[in-house]
Amino acid sequence: MSRKYKIVIFGATGFTGELCARFMSERYSNIPIAIAGRSAEKLEKIKKTNNLPFPAIVADAFDVDALNKMCKDAEVVLSTAGPYHKYGSNLLEACINNGCHYVDITGESFWIKDMIDKHHEAAEKKGLRIINACGFDSTPSDLGSFYAVNQVDGEVKSVQCFHAWKGEASGGTMETMFSSMDAKLAKGGLGKFSLNPKNSVSENQKRNTNDKIKIHKIPHLGGWTGPFVMALPNTRVVRRSAALSRTTGKYYGDDFVYSEGAYYSKKGAARKVSFMTLALGLVIVSPLRKLFRGFFRKPGEGPSQKAMDSGFFKSRFLVKTQDDIRAFSMSSSGDPGYKMTSRMACESALCLAVENPADLPGGEGFGGLLTPSIGLGNVLINRLKNIGVVFEEIPLNN
Repeated sequence: MSRKYKIVIFGATGFTGELCARFMSERYSNIPIAIAGRSAEKLEKIKKTNNLPFPAIVADAFDVDALNKMCKDAEVVLSTAGPYHKYGSNLLEACINNGCHYVDITGESFWIKDMIDKHHEAAEKKGLRIINACGFDSTPSDLGSFYAVNQVDGEVKSVQCFHAWKGEASGGTMETMFSSMDAKLAKGGLGKFSLNPKNSVSENQKRNTNDKIKIHKIPHLGGWTGPFVMALPNTRVVRRSAALSRTTGKYYGDDFVYSEGAYYSKKGAARKVSFMTLALGLVIVSPLRKLFRGFFRKPGEGPSQKAMDSGFFKSRFLVKTQDDIRAFSMSSSGDPGYKMTSRMACESALCLAVENPADLPGGEGFGGLLTPSIGLGNVLINRLKNIGVVFEEIPLNN
């Protein structure tokens, strides 16, 4: 595929989109890249503010003709324009219609379910990689699990993931969380296996999969766990990867079970943050959520550079096979929701734009509505290592 632009960053005038554009300019300015959004004035402003060398494309999320024209010129579209259930559907369809690969940073599993139902077959036939959830939702969960599974011998019985992090929420994330309650959900869009292909869930998986994480001490790793705010979309993505892994490499196993929670060094912290997570959840589902919405950041607003630089994440994975238990981690400095989300998304797009397609999972011509691990796999792991993300085995605490 040879087109005018290797990558188009759609939604570049948003908080995360601007971070993506800046990162690309700093590291990959020699690659043909364009930025896109609905406002020519805002695009020119971020070009000037960040001294970006990239041309600007004006395209509104609801202007199908403009989206088609943009996608005809792009090899890969990186979309940061959420909420995706509002602004993502036309763009994803335009990518498929015009033979263009696609990555995004959505955590809206109900929308991903809808897109799978509508477009997986067409993307698969065309050999197009349409890859959702390439930010903090859900790359650490998905790629970390993939890495861990591929380090052990034999069929994997379970992976338990525990996230530790420091970061802040942007206005775009808050808007997605609040607006999702008013979205029209695809049938079964929030189920435990909502993203799995049909007939890919065993009775053992149904029986042993439990997404209710209570506060308790973590065996073998030390520390405590409680509910993780983004576990719902992350778990669905990893379970889809486990089911699709049969076609791309090491199969996770017929009875593979995945669960996810937060990681805290002390029980008191687990209780405090779990209470805050529950309180936010109650606010979001409350009929009064529109009243509460005004107390949070607005779209386009986000953490300061200082806050983003001081953040981090460390995702731990406890892997159980028939005969063994081992632990691994994926970690990085930098605010996970924005600094690292933008970088993970950019590197995901670059996997499709500049790497040899034969090196990607499934090889050249493989496609569909995929996950980061199934669509990008070790190629993405290696690119992330090059920007400071660490994948390693960690000792068990017995």
